[in-house]
Amino acid sequence: MAHSASQGDRPLQPFTHVPALVTDVHSSSTSVSVTPAPLYQPPHLINLTVLGAGAWGSALTGLARFNGCPVQAWSRHGELTLGAAIDRCDVLLSAISMGGVPETVRKIQALGLSPHTVIVSATKGLDAATLQTPSHIWHDAFPQNPIVVLSGPNLAKEIEDGLPGATVVASVQATAAQRVRDVFASDRFRVYTNADPLGTELGGTLKNVIAIAVGVCDGLKLGTNAKSALITRALPEVVRIGTHLGGQRDTFYGLSGLGDMLATCSSALSRNYQVGYGLAQGKTLHQVMENLQGTAEGVNTTNVLMRLAEREQISVPISAQVYRLLNGLVTPQDGVVALMDRELKPEWWADEAKD
Repeated sequence: MAHSASQGDRPLQPFTHVPALVTDVHSSSTSVSVTPAPLYQPPHLINLTVLGAGAWGSALTGLARFNGCPVQAWSRHGELTLGAAIDRCDVLLSAISMGGVPETVRKIQALGLSPHTVIVSATKGLDAATLQTPSHIWHDAFPQNPIVVLSGPNLAKEIEDGLPGATVVASVQATAAQRVRDVFASDRFRVYTNADPLGTELGGTLKNVIAIAVGVCDGLKLGTNAKSALITRALPEVVRIGTHLGGQRDTFYGLSGLGDMLATCSSALSRNYQVGYGLAQGKTLHQVMENLQGTAEGVNTTNVLMRLAEREQISVPISAQVYRLLNGLVTPQDGVVALMDRELKPEWWADEAKD
């Protein structure tokens, strides 16, 4: 971990009070009543298990250990068995890729999980078989367990380098969100809570599609004006999809929506951005994916999203062009032309539901 150099100067001490960089945010539009925060539980009293040892899982493991939280990290290729990993854990955090979620959930179902364990989904994607978000899959399998979604503008490399960041932990059960907040919040990582897990999850999922489009824009060297216009017009598209599927509008203008989109669309550290950039450079999707260090969830998400959009009759012009590009139906240049040639219209937020 990149923290080790700075930690060598002083031993890590668990918090004795709520960190200063901890905030609750509550949307006025939510119908969920939020109860007052319970008595603070120091991280060293919470047993955390992290599923997934990739960049994202490792970054979250590092944040929890920085706070003195005991962590067990599990991966399919590690020595620790899944049964041992989930035994007596208070918080179970899933940072595995979308493709591995259903199988892992089934395995944990067979092993059994305490109904008191808080399940945290930190995966950003859509399931190709069911069209569901990962938190829905966890909830369907463990309806008695509290479910929390963790999402935000969190580039794993920056977190591992100890740079300041922020995230959202969202749940309809306020105490569960607060417990997860206590594990990760510190003076280097600001944690907000809200009561809209679906909107929080969809914001982090849908922005990956947009990041591919922005990567194309930069790869074609279309300039700052074009990129700014693309991101700005992509936001109402994400809001339109997310609210149609049940998320709260305000959530998409927060950290897990606009915040995550800006981070992912502004950094070459984003694997989804790299996909778009590589395609714009003339590489095939296969060539781009072979060279990636990790999974670009936006590729699968785009394909699943188009099925959802067709079923729900949601207008998704930007996502549709990304889909056509990923499936070899257009060139990057043709996709740009198709967006620029769309029918002219007023710019009014009130019209966005109709696109």
